[in-house]
Order: sequence, then C-alpha cells, then structure tokens
Amino acid sequence: MDLKAFYTKDDLMEPLPQFRETNPEERQMLLIKKLRMCSVVFDFKNKTARSNLGKEIKRQMLLEMVDFITTDTTWFSEEATVEMLDMVASNIFRPLPPKRQKQPWDTDEEEPKLDDAWPHLQIVYEFLLRFVISTEVDTKFLKKHIKGKFIVSMLDLFDTNDPRERDYLKTILHRIYGRFMSMRSFIRRAINHIFFKVIYRDVRHNGIAELLEILGSIINGFALPLKTEHKQFLRNVLVPLHKLPTLASFHQQLTICVTQFIEKDSSLSGPVVLTFLHFWPRTSSSKEVIFLNEIEEILELCTTEQILKIHEPLFRAIAKSVQSQHFQVAERALFLWNNDIIAGFTHDYRDKVLPLLYPALHENNKHHWNAAVHSLTFNIVKMFLELDQVLFKSVCEDFQNAFSEVAKLKEARFYKWEKIRELARANAPSQPDLEEHIKLQILERPFPAELLKKVETPVQMEYPTIEEHLEQDTKGSME
Repeated sequence: MDLKAFYTKDDLMEPLPQFRETNPEERQMLLIKKLRMCSVVFDFKNKTARSNLGKEIKRQMLLEMVDFITTDTTWFSEEATVEMLDMVASNIFRPLPPKRQKQPWDTDEEEPKLDDAWPHLQIVYEFLLRFVISTEVDTKFLKKHIKGKFIVSMLDLFDTNDPRERDYLKTILHRIYGRFMSMRSFIRRAINHIFFKVIYRDVRHNGIAELLEILGSIINGFALPLKTEHKQFLRNVLVPLHKLPTLASFHQQLTICVTQFIEKDSSLSGPVVLTFLHFWPRTSSSKEVIFLNEIEEILELCTTEQILKIHEPLFRAIAKSVQSQHFQVAERALFLWNNDIIAGFTHDYRDKVLPLLYPALHENNKHHWNAAVHSLTFNIVKMFLELDQVLFKSVCEDFQNAFSEVAKLKEARFYKWEKIRELARANAPSQPDLEEHIKLQILERPFPAELLKKVETPVQMEYPTIEEHLEQDTKGSME
C-alpha cells in the first residue's frame, strides 16, 4: 500500500477498503494512511457539493477508526501512535475565533456560539478519548509523546465558545491527569496560570467552570495533611476568583472546591471567611446573595470555636446584608437563621450576636419597604425575645443611649463652628482688604437656629412581650 507524507482534499475521493475487509497484516498501514488523510482540515463555511462530499467521506473515515481502535487489539504501534497524535493535533489545535466584547445590555442567558466544524471535531475528540483510556497503549511509551506543549495547547482550547467542546476537553484532561502521575504537578500549574491571567489581568475566559470541575475531583484526592502548595492554591487562586464580575457563571463549581478544602482541614475556614469579607460585594446584589449562600455552606463545616474567632466581622457583614434595600439580599441574610448551625451559635452566644445585629433589625423594623423582610425581621426579633428578654431590652437601651450620644456630639460640633462664624461676622467689617462678596456671604448668613437640624432620637423598637406571644399563640390555636 502506497503512503504519502501529506494528503490533499482530492486524495479523500480515492476509495479505500474498510478495516474488516483488509488482511490483519495490512491494517496497520491502512490505519496510518487513513490517519494522514483525516489530517486534512475542511472549511465548513464552504458549502459546495464537492466540499460537502469530502466532509462526509472524512466523517465516515473518522467513525470507522474510532470503532477500530475500540474493538481491535492489534492496532497499537509506535508509528501509529505518533500518527494518531498528529492527526488529533491537526484537527483540534487551531486559533479560536475572537471574542465579542461583552456589552452592558448582554445577558448571561444568551445562546453560546457553536463551532461549525463540530461534526468532525466531535469524532476527533471521541477518538482521542478512546485512545487515552485504551488499555492497549503503554503508559510509559505514551509519556514520550504527550508532553507539556500538548497539554498547554489543550488548555488553550478551554476558552472556546462551544460548551460541547469544553465538556470533551474536561473529560480527556481529567483522564490524562489520572493516568500520568508525573504530569500532575505540571497540569495544576498550567491551570493556575490561566486563573492568574483571569484574576490579575482581567482576562475573560469561557472555561473557568470546566477547569474548576476538574480541580474539584483533584482536590477530593488530596492526601492529609494538606501540603503548603495546596493551601497556597486555595488562598491565591480559589478565594480571589470570588471577586470576578462573572462569578455567577462558575460559582457552583468554585463553592465545591472551597468546601472540599474545608472538609479536609476545618482550620482553613477562618482565613477563608475573613478573605470573603474582604472581597464582599458592595454594588452587586446578585453576587452578595452568592456570597451569603457560600458563607452558609462554609459555616456548616465549622466548629463553634472557629465561628467564635471570627464572629464579630462575620455578623457585622451579615447585619449589613440584613438591612440591604434589595429585598432578595435582605431575605437571604435573614434566612440564615433557618440553618441549625447559625441558630445554635446564636442561641449559645446571643450576648455577642445581638449587639451586632440589633441596629439592622431596628432599621428594618422602622424603614424597610418590603413586607416579607418585615415579617422575617419580626421572626428574628421574636427568637431573641424568647431566648432572653432581659438581654434584648438591655441591648435596645444601649442602642438608644448610643444614638443619643451621637446626636449630642453632632449638636455640640455645630455650635462650636457657629461660634467661629460669629467671630467672622464681627470681624468682617473691620477687614479693609476683604472682598465685598465674601463680606456679604459672612454678614448675611442665616441665624444658627435655621441651620441646625435637630436629630430625632429613634423611636424604640416596638416588640411584644413573651406573655403577648403566648396569648397570640393561644388565640391562633383556638381559632
């Protein structure tokens, strides 16, 4: 059988026998010839009849080779392996189309742009997957040909717009990671490099969710105690990914990775939560809800002692979310007390939690516009009252006194500045070098009483007593 170094699209029109019609000793040469012919790449924007015929012939040839390496046990040789990897590289390693700049009016629900060449790419990826998992291939021999350049080129393809291609890449890379132990460290570093570009160069990337899925299974296999390298990966890569504006597209996979670290070493929960608070969103309500969801999952894995170490900054952040004017954020923050861990901590350390939370509850009770938030706030107030009514009244009084002190300080500061203004009024006429318009501004200032706006002392939060709660519950049961 004649072999060429390179084949053209016209060569694909040459009829070739199928593997089952060929003698076993000739199948190796036929496989190599078909691999070289399938290295020819078609332009799928060309819709001519001849081009469509060539595409279909190549597709049938690829399907036949997938079936051959799956069912036959005599195909493996060094020359065939090199030709297979060359054919795969010719088809999948290509420049990706440029990304369209995301506009403010774009939504995440928009349909992804699919690759026109997918009819061929899908079969090539299936071929590569069957090749990688095949037991006929010697792992030591394969290491010589699947090197760092091949892995990096595969990782570059994760930025494709086509989710079907990213799914195949995820499966194949995970298989390679599991099969080649010597390449594991290199693969992790290469993935980290992609994340660093996304985090610190503000580069958009389509494959973050798929890469995190791979890392989720990798983290699950980390041995204890965790290595310093793995803890640095959590601190320098996973946690900073939370600050990206595209967090919603991969937060589920990211949460799994973070919680797996904490499941393996719960002492990491404190630093992780404190860093979350540093990255806490200020203007994005959707991200704030995501943060609250993840904080709840992390707290479920913490011990009481670990929560106690970070309770002050933690509950201050939660209190800000409780009094958010965005009702979804406020509702999600108030729903945290449906969690047994948070409710139990609040029960045991109510003297530490209530002073941090009371100003937000008071603000919601008096000024929040949403009825559901009002109802949830009342339930939290009722919980604290049932736990310790004396403590609740004491915290309420402390809040009133602190507010009064602030109002007095504001008033005193105003009158100190007003004395300075009075001196300026008295001295203005005797200043010959002072410009006339400045003199008029000083002399015509209104009387202090007109400027001073009295700060009203907040009305004490109206809350029912425990006896009134019991009466309401009794009436409800009778009705």
